[in-house]
Amino acid sequence: MSIDLARARADTPATARLIHLNNAGAGLMPTPVLETVIKHLQLEAEIGGYEAAGVTAARHERVYDSIATLLGCHRDEVALVENATVAWQLAFHSLKLGSGDRILTAEAEYASNYISFLQASRSRGVEVAVVPNDPDGAFDVAALERMIDPRVKLIAVTHVPTNGGLVNPAAAIGKVARAHKIPFLLDACQSAGQLPLDVDAVGCDMLSATGRKYLRGPRGTGFLYVRRSLLEGLEPPFIDLQGARWVAPDRYELRPDARRFENWENYVAGQLGLGAAVDYALGWGLHAIAARVGALADMLRTRLAALPGVGLRDLGRQRCGIVSFTVAGREPRELVPLLRQQHINVSASGPSSTLLDALARRLPDLLRASVHYYNSETEIDRFVQAIAAIARGR
Repeated sequence: MSIDLARARADTPATARLIHLNNAGAGLMPTPVLETVIKHLQLEAEIGGYEAAGVTAARHERVYDSIATLLGCHRDEVALVENATVAWQLAFHSLKLGSGDRILTAEAEYASNYISFLQASRSRGVEVAVVPNDPDGAFDVAALERMIDPRVKLIAVTHVPTNGGLVNPAAAIGKVARAHKIPFLLDACQSAGQLPLDVDAVGCDMLSATGRKYLRGPRGTGFLYVRRSLLEGLEPPFIDLQGARWVAPDRYELRPDARRFENWENYVAGQLGLGAAVDYALGWGLHAIAARVGALADMLRTRLAALPGVGLRDLGRQRCGIVSFTVAGREPRELVPLLRQQHINVSASGPSSTLLDALARRLPDLLRASVHYYNSETEIDRFVQAIAAIARGR
């Protein structure tokens, strides 16, 4: 199945006005997603928020089915939450990690995740160990195997780091984690929507993701997957009457499913939009999306590598839609607004987002262009021409 570019762009009206290469920040919502959110907000305004939720309750329930289809899991293993950070934090802080327990993580781990590791180290005596990269710059699975001992209680890895363009070998990591019966938490914030994700094939026990990036959903939406076999032993770090039932003056009972990680107040319009975004992505097919995104990113890397003064900073054998680079003599954070004046959206990625990776590679701020399937080859040409002009000092 291939991508019908004309239809994808027709469903994304903003593509007529700008070149959006900031999909790793937030993808452009397609018309069906936007209409879903607006329709529910209008209903809330007309009949009331609680009443609108009641009217759309059945459709809201189907959002769990859509995400379960996306991940190849059961609907009772899915929780809807505010964003990927909340999803990841809920999963991590529900684990009973204590003094001397070890976490194995990646060199390119995202800042928010690593800060939580440091917090657990400070407050609970947990030890954090970083698995080195392989010669291509990706997570070294052989090194992971060598580092495992009885004290390792969690493997936590970002699937697609926020910079560097690589895809870490999640399925190979999952195979090691399963063999040693160690929980595996996968941060899929940048991979959900641009790569196929099957939690059984990957072997992860928990997965966090956002709606706003490659899934092209609304901001303020995300989801958490927790495997059934792990769920029973987990209690979220905070719970309310959505995640638990008050059954006696001195006792509560957690929900039996992943919704124990939810809280009662929800952005219903956004979650309906998230469901529409997942359905929209499934309609294209994740393998077709991945093929299109990969081809455009490879094209962009090839074109940028040919420009004098432009240095690519991407790593790994398997790469994704994120293309990171520098332009000699120019600060990325100055180039972002300059390109926006030309109706081109990109972002800058600072060393603090992936500090260990940045220190190891001595990385400065990077310019980050992240393509999606609705981008065209003509847009890639125009963007490369704009970068060439900047590199020439024009």
